[in-house]
Formats: sequence, structure tokens, C-alpha cells
Amino acid sequence: MQSSTTARRIVAISAAVVAGALALSGCAGGSAGGGTSGAGKSFSMAFVPKQLNNPYTDVELSGGKKNASKVDAKVTVVGPNTASASSQVSYINTLTQKKTNVIAIAANDPNAVCSSLNQAKSGGAKIITFDSDTAKTCRSLFINQVVSKDVALVELKQLGEQIDYTGDFAILSATANATNQNTWIKFMKEEIASNPKYSKMKLVTTVYGNDDDTTSFQVAQGLLQSYPNLKGIISPTTVGIAATARYLSTSDYKGKVVLVGLGLPNQMREYVKNGTVKEFALWDPAKIGQAAVYAGRALVDGKITGKTGDSFDAGSLGTLKVGADNTVIVGPPTEFTADNIDDFDF
Repeated sequence: MQSSTTARRIVAISAAVVAGALALSGCAGGSAGGGTSGAGKSFSMAFVPKQLNNPYTDVELSGGKKNASKVDAKVTVVGPNTASASSQVSYINTLTQKKTNVIAIAANDPNAVCSSLNQAKSGGAKIITFDSDTAKTCRSLFINQVVSKDVALVELKQLGEQIDYTGDFAILSATANATNQNTWIKFMKEEIASNPKYSKMKLVTTVYGNDDDTTSFQVAQGLLQSYPNLKGIISPTTVGIAATARYLSTSDYKGKVVLVGLGLPNQMREYVKNGTVKEFALWDPAKIGQAAVYAGRALVDGKITGKTGDSFDAGSLGTLKVGADNTVIVGPPTEFTADNIDDFDF
């Protein structure tokens, strides 16, 4: 009898040890830093912007950081100081080594980061692009600001109305490889070629300020020296339009050369009020960061895969749907003028 009781005790103790080991194993498997995170558990998410210390990007990221706790995301931000094509690769590789659950990137080049992103995917990471896309094969989901063609059309409309749809104009863009910028410019060119309303407007050149304030200022100055008869400039970059407005505001071109594009209200307010700029456009960048963290949660939980027709809860943004090309559209552009600019604070 004594030996039988002892045996039963040994079996019971062994079972408890095994159960405890399984419980510990289960806890380790759901940690935020490793591979995949289980549904409802904390997960790690890294934003990789085009470059750090960009005012527009700072607003975008603020939306992600503000909503991180609502989806139990541990958010970090890493990235280059300059927006060159391959400058993001080393950061992606480091995030892969850390087994970051979700990587959200605004690509400086649609293809230069793909190899690194695919390695991250192979390691279990979910890949989201925001603001500026990669090739579709490199990510699960693209969080886009607005319908790309709408951006092109509103900028052309604002310029055309102010120059009576006649004359030479130029584009001062961000970088030569920026996916979003190039998409908008492509749609502008197509609209000019196909719409008779723009038949008397001529795009004379596209120049690049590399999303750097000093470079954009100098490029704007050189642009007007090279094309003294220029009637307008479209700058579809918040850095570029602010730098160009600053140059125009203290030059003889103020009031003579029309400037439109995409800008932050807080940066552009003084130039609207002093008459340098009459109108420009944008959306609320913080909503992009917000949509990205909610999408990250949905991907990690397996509620979506990024395919067309998927939908997910995005907090105060409501339910967002995945459309064609695995793209989520956050909202339409807003046009800013002297009449409404004080209604916005970002």
C-alpha cells in the first residue's frame, strides 16, 4: 500500500511540473517582442518614416502614439535623418532581428526596401505601408491618405483657377523616388493631357527639394531664376510648400507667382494671412497613424489579412475597409483658405 501511494504522489507531482512548464511556455510565446503575438495580447509595432524630424511626419506619428494604448501596442519610431532610397534598410533589418510584430513604413523608394521587408515577413512580422507605398508584394496593407487622383485634381484646380488656366508652371516635389509624389504627378500630367480645360497650361519642369527645408528653399529660388515667366508652382510636399512660401514671401515674386500644394495649416497660416498663398490642401495626417495602429492590431489578431473586402475597427475613425490593391483610404482632402485655416491646429 505504501509503495502504491508513493507512486501516485510521483505521478501527481510530475503532472503539476508539466502543466507549469506548459503555462510558462504559453506566456513566453505571446510576448510583445517575439515573432507573432496572440489575439488580444500586447504587440510591438515600429514606425519607419521617410525621415525623422519632419513636421508632417511628426503629426502622422502622433496619431499612432496617441492610439497605441487603445490597441495595446508598444510603439517605437526609428528611421533615417535623410530621405534617400536605401536609408531605411538598416532599420528594417534591426527590427527583423528584434522580432518586431508589426513594421509600418513610409517608403522612400517602392523597391529599395522590399528585400528587407520580405525577410521581416518571413520572420513573422506584419508589414504595413503608410503615406508612401512599396511594391504590393512587400506588404500586407497600404494606409493611404486619400484617393491619389483626388490629390492631383484638387492641386490642379487650385492652380488653374488662380492663373486663369493659362501659362507655365512647375512642380517642386520631395524626392525623385517617392511613390506618393510620383503617383500624384502622374495623375496631374494625365489630366493636363486629357482635359481641354488645362490645354493652355504647360508643365515646364519638375524639381526636387528632397523633403529638406534648406534644399527646398534653394531649389525654389533657382527655379524662379531659371524660369522668370513662371506663373505658378505646385508643391505636393509639406516641406516644399512651406519653404517655397517662405522664399516667395520676401521676394519680388510675392503676389505674382501662385503657390499651391500640400501643407500643414500651422506652417502655412502666416503665408495665407500675408497674401503669399491663397489656398492649399491636405488631410489630417494624425488619422493615418491612428489607422495604422488599429490595422496592426487587426493583422496581429488574424481578423484581417489585408485582402480586398477586409474591414477593421479604427476607433474614432469608425470601420475602415480594404479596397483595391490592398489599400485603405482614410479620408478626402481638405482645402485651406483664409476663411477656414484658423479652424485647424496641426
